Amino acid sequence: MADNKKRRRAPTDSAAALPFKSSLKPDSVLLKILHDLKTTTSSAASSSTTSPAALTLADLSLSTTCREVSDLPLATVQTSIESLMLSISHSVLSGHGFSFSVPSRSSSNHLYVPELDRIVLKNKSTDRLFANVSTVRKTTITTRILQLIHQLCLKNIHVTKRDLFYTDVKLFQDQTQSDTVLDDVSCILGCTRSSLNVVAAEKGVVVGRLIFSDNGDMIDCTKMGMGGKAIPPNIDRVGDMSSDALFILLVEKDAAYMRLAEDRFYNRFPCIIVTAKGQPDVATRLFLRKMKRELKLPVLALVDSDPYGLKILSVYGCGSKNMSYDSANLTTPDIKWLGIRPSDLDKYKIPEQCRLPMTEQDIKTGKDLLEEDFVKKNPGWVEELNIMVKSKQKAEIQALSSFGFQYLSEVYLPMKLQQKDWL
Repeated sequence: MADNKKRRRAPTDSAAALPFKSSLKPDSVLLKILHDLKTTTSSAASSSTTSPAALTLADLSLSTTCREVSDLPLATVQTSIESLMLSISHSVLSGHGFSFSVPSRSSSNHLYVPELDRIVLKNKSTDRLFANVSTVRKTTITTRILQLIHQLCLKNIHVTKRDLFYTDVKLFQDQTQSDTVLDDVSCILGCTRSSLNVVAAEKGVVVGRLIFSDNGDMIDCTKMGMGGKAIPPNIDRVGDMSSDALFILLVEKDAAYMRLAEDRFYNRFPCIIVTAKGQPDVATRLFLRKMKRELKLPVLALVDSDPYGLKILSVYGCGSKNMSYDSANLTTPDIKWLGIRPSDLDKYKIPEQCRLPMTEQDIKTGKDLLEEDFVKKNPGWVEELNIMVKSKQKAEIQALSSFGFQYLSEVYLPMKLQQKDWL
């Protein structure tokens, strides 16, 4: 009896498993779109002298004085530290006390400059006094960090931020404290953090149509397996970049990166796939900027459909307030928001069970983003954020897996490229 009544199985053909696949045009059509995008981006990069990438603070006549740091040779950093400590010694001997003048990195001391399309640090400073109970400890940490950086200059070696922390755990107590003062020291000396020879541990990875040299060794990122090549923490090691890619795909999450890498998405649509596995680290931001500048490729971003995905995208494009002093070196202009966007949830019929309700904090973050100047400058971003805040729904990139694990690489991204659906 049971044998005669066979249960109807769900269809397993590709059309049923991957809805909307029938709307896709041949890859040749999509490749033509990508070639045109690359040509437009390359021409704009070569000819424009008024683009955000070409302008500097010095080219603008801003009513507010702002400060920026620059890459300095190790010998210059060493001399700057010695001059600073000599000046402090004179101050102590003359009876004026021991203090550092530290550029303020508070939220009120930042400015978004539309002409540059990035956040910069204004010129306000605060005095960090040794003879003050509220600042004596931070003054001591600042002095210790300067001493350690001076040692690195003398030995001409690099260390990680973790190494730096473990040189004096009892003083620093927590790595966030030594990391924060390290950024303060960069501001005080007027140099980039990489000029201090202190790097973060490897975090970001890259895979796809990219060849570059890493400390003299040639790396072919098409032959690095599914895991890809770890982005070197010291950008000075990277050189000789070459590529036949048509675009750079910037991915927020490691899971989406792994899916695209395993599916060899970069072979079907020649591209370079890069991720920082969440919050952007300095090395990945520097590496992305270097690729964009040297290869003159368009950058398309794939992030979660939530306020934090857009914040991550904005850090790559406009910079973070925490490191606004170095935004000139860390930002990559003209990153296009490919997905996943709030409007995609209905457009691609993302199932309700794959959408998440936004928390009160999520909604507050979304509303705060709507007040940011770098968001207001992009009408498309404003529209998408309003959809998100109004619907009170968010979704991760992995929500697309409800249509099949390869839906992201086989349908969603090709469809977005076909429709030129980026902001």
